[in-house]
Amino acid sequence: MTPLVCVHGFMGGSAQWVAQAPLGLERALICVDLPGFGRNAHLEPLTTIGGLGAWVLAELTERGIHRFDLLGHSMGGMVVQEMVHQAPHRVARLVLYGTGAQGALPGRFEPIDISKQRAQNDGAEATARRISATWFLQREAAAAYPACAEVAVQARLPALLAGLDAMPGWSGVARLGKIAMPTLILWGSEDRTYPWSQTEQLWRSIPGAQLAVVPNAAHAVHMERPALFNMLVDDFLKTAQPAPQP
Repeated sequence: MTPLVCVHGFMGGSAQWVAQAPLGLERALICVDLPGFGRNAHLEPLTTIGGLGAWVLAELTERGIHRFDLLGHSMGGMVVQEMVHQAPHRVARLVLYGTGAQGALPGRFEPIDISKQRAQNDGAEATARRISATWFLQREAAAAYPACAEVAVQARLPALLAGLDAMPGWSGVARLGKIAMPTLILWGSEDRTYPWSQTEQLWRSIPGAQLAVVPNAAHAVHMERPALFNMLVDDFLKTAQPAPQP
């Protein structure tokens, strides 16, 4: 079965996909850590979404993974859109989860410039814990919040600032109509980072895109409602015909 590659978002890491282990029972599950984040917090962070996309593609090539299904969350959803643009022949099916095509993040819980200033004033750890809380419906009281925050705080200030610089200068809007592989758009109804307008834009602009909206969940559906998240992703990957190889 085609491997599934998961790309985390801003301040994320591969350890935030622990609850997705069931998706790896019938396929290889590859969860990467972007430079500056998670287990790769020691690496120099990259400052462009395109650069991050190229880095993941090169990492997969080095691991001998040339054809795969692809899932991107939040900023990782932007990264995987870049991967589709750079190497469309390598992606069989695509899941865009809690993400959008406008890197400026209109409608976010706070403007990116404010997050950047607060990161510089408050430090990386406090910023990581504060922003991670917004990803959950119950904020710090959410059962999965502590584990999520412990991954987020691995990122140092340069990585936080690099991510916050990378997003506003990126847009994938003009490319949405060219995404040719089967695509699932997955979104939590209470997402504070990507409002419905971003989700709807993906759904209406990508030809044939499917949509799944999870109620009573915010930005971290895969940690808040993992059983439902896994079921939706698994069903899509099993029923959608992969894009033909050139």
